[in-house]
Amino acid sequence: MLDSLPSDISLSGLHALIFEPARIPYAIMAILLVSVVGIITGPRAGNANPMLWIWADALFGKLGEKLYKKGRPAPDLMLRGFMVLALAVFVAGLLAQVAGHIILHYDTTTIMHIVILAACLSSGALWFTLLMLYFALTKKGEVKGAYFSLARTTRLDLNTVDDYGITRLGVAQAARIFDKGLVAPVLWYLIGGFTALFVTGVVSAMAWRFGKNGFSKGFGAVPLALDKLLGYVPSLIAALLITAASTFTPTAGIGRSIASWWGQGAPYAQGGHPVAAMAWALNITLGGPAQDLSGSTVPAAWIGPKGATARLEPGHLRRGLYIILMAHLLWLAVLLGAFLWSFALGS
Repeated sequence: MLDSLPSDISLSGLHALIFEPARIPYAIMAILLVSVVGIITGPRAGNANPMLWIWADALFGKLGEKLYKKGRPAPDLMLRGFMVLALAVFVAGLLAQVAGHIILHYDTTTIMHIVILAACLSSGALWFTLLMLYFALTKKGEVKGAYFSLARTTRLDLNTVDDYGITRLGVAQAARIFDKGLVAPVLWYLIGGFTALFVTGVVSAMAWRFGKNGFSKGFGAVPLALDKLLGYVPSLIAALLITAASTFTPTAGIGRSIASWWGQGAPYAQGGHPVAAMAWALNITLGGPAQDLSGSTVPAAWIGPKGATARLEPGHLRRGLYIILMAHLLWLAVLLGAFLWSFALGS
């Protein structure tokens, strides 16, 4: 393969082999759009995940529930989960082709391009959810839908955990959405356009819907495995950004966050490196057992440095949100820097 590359390949040609620089401005505008609109309108249908995930749930959620017979052998459940995933990926590929056709023939102002991309991302809606949760936990008036939105987003029953557990879920979800709802889809869009964006987005949606944080007993095994394959590198980038963002966050420690890379991290299905980086940066413990919306027990691991508190207060939620806001700004700066660098190399 290396022999097939031009012998005089430049830095400009090398970076073009990895991603398409012309897509970066669309990605930046989509991030800004989903951030501003999300923080104003809040989550749609009480769900702060990307709209693509919500649509995938509407199309395949009921089908998956009918096929997910817990009493059947694990290999049979894996096959059923694979079939649902294959159908979802096939539909995602068709949607990507339709999106490409619309943009090519009807999108004269590039607005549709940005809107379609934004539908596969999430940021502001989760900020809205966490702010409402913060107000609810601090008893600053009745905040309608704060707990409902977090429950729908995490697919966990908040009635099975106390306020400390709810706060842990909120902080961890901030890191998880930053990874799966922003960094990963943008990175795959830059590499493979709408096809990669829709396919990886639907895989993540199926892992979220049926993976049960790694305790799916077979049905979610294939979506979880493929999600890890496609999302591992983006998760490392997200964790690096969270670690860097801890530098700008009061009471957070970049040294502790760096230590998370060698400590006992989070299982990938429970947030992986981004959640661990968040926990270590704030010197807190995240995770812990819960129950999902279908009534299944989710004995999630405890994630954080030794001796760190798991009794999280609203202030921890506020600082976690601050870290994620700074991580978003750093991600935008990285994208802008990559675009300017590619422009300079190409000129």
